[in-house]
Amino acid sequence: MIHFEIEAQNNNSRAGILRTPDGTIQTPVFMPVGTLATVKGMTSGELSELGAEIILGNTYHLHLRPGDDVVRKMGGLHKFMNWDRPILTDSGGFQIFSLAKLLNLNEEGVVIRSHIDGSKIKLTPEISIAIQQKLGSTIMMCLDECLELPASRQEVERAVGITAHWAKRSKDASLNESEFFKEQALFGIIQGGNELDLREQSLQQIVEIGFDGYAVGGLSVGEAKEEMYHVAHHITQKMPAEKPRYLMGVGDPADLLECIEAGIDMFDCVMPTRNARNGMLFTSQGKVSIKQSRYKEDPEPLDAECECTTCHNYSRAYLQHLFKTGEILGVRLNTYHNLFFYISLVKHARKAIMEKRYLKFKKEFLKKYQSE
Repeated sequence: MIHFEIEAQNNNSRAGILRTPDGTIQTPVFMPVGTLATVKGMTSGELSELGAEIILGNTYHLHLRPGDDVVRKMGGLHKFMNWDRPILTDSGGFQIFSLAKLLNLNEEGVVIRSHIDGSKIKLTPEISIAIQQKLGSTIMMCLDECLELPASRQEVERAVGITAHWAKRSKDASLNESEFFKEQALFGIIQGGNELDLREQSLQQIVEIGFDGYAVGGLSVGEAKEEMYHVAHHITQKMPAEKPRYLMGVGDPADLLECIEAGIDMFDCVMPTRNARNGMLFTSQGKVSIKQSRYKEDPEPLDAECECTTCHNYSRAYLQHLFKTGEILGVRLNTYHNLFFYISLVKHARKAIMEKRYLKFKKEFLKKYQSE
C-alpha cells in the first residue's frame, strides 16, 4: 500500500514523502498527463530525465484504446509503456462528462456514447475499478460526478450524493483481488462546486468511507479563479492532515503556487503539454508565444534561467522556425521545456517549504512571472 508522511510545514504549505510499491514521491508534486499510456511526444526515459516521479493514465481512453484487456495481457500499464515509477489512473468520470455524449446517469452508473465511434459504453464504480485493476496502476480513483460550473445548488447536491454513493461502491469493489496481485491505493474525491457547506458535506461523507488519499474535484471547470482559490483554501484545511491531498486538473503556474500555499500535495494538468503543441511556452519571465514573428531572428534561449535541454541547446529563432514549419521536433522540444518548467517549479516550491520561506518564494516568482 502507500504511506505518507509530512517532512516540513510552512504555514499551511507542506512538503511530504509518499511511499508506494512502485517508488517514492516527494510532494508537492506535479504529475504529467499520459492520456493514452504516453505523455505526448515524450519517451519514458525523457520523463525520467525531466524529474517526473509519477504520471497519469486515463481510464476512459485506455478502456477504449487499446482496451484494458490488452494492457493486462501486455503485463500492465507500467510494462506496456516502459515506466517503472508510480502511475495514477483517473476513474474515467471526467472524460465521460467532458468528451462523450451522456445518454443516462443515475445511481447505478452512466451510459454514454463513445467519442470515437458512437458505441454505447456503460461505466459504474465497479466497472471503473475493474478497468483500473487490469491497468495495474499505483493509485486508483473513485468514479465521481464532475459538474461544469456554474451549476444550480440542486445539481451540486445531486452530484455530491451520487459521488458519495459511488465512492462506497468503488471502495467495496477495490477489495476484490487485483489482476496483478498487488495492493493498489484508492483515493476518494470531494465534490460540491462553489458551495462551501456542500464541499464540507462531501468531505465528511468521503472521509467516513475512508481512503488512502483525498482529491478535490470539480474545480477549474468554469468558475472564476478567485472562486477556485476560495474553495481550495477552505476545504483543504479541513481534509485529513495525515493523508495526501490531490487537486485534480489544476492548473497554470500561479494556480499551483496558490494551492500549494493552501496545503495541496499533488497536481495534474494538460496545460504544459497542450500549450507546448500550440506554441505557448512557460518561462520565468511569463508566457512566450513562440509562433510570433518577433522571435524569427532571436538568438537567445527561450529562458536564460532554465536548465532544460531545450534552453541549453536551442534558440528562440530555431524554436520559432520549427513551429512555423510544423516540424515534429518543435513539439518535442516545446513539450520537454514546459514539463521541465512545471516539474522544476514544484520542486523549487518544495525546497522553499523545507527552508521555511515559501511565501517569499511565491511572491518573488509571481512578481517576475507576471511582470509582462
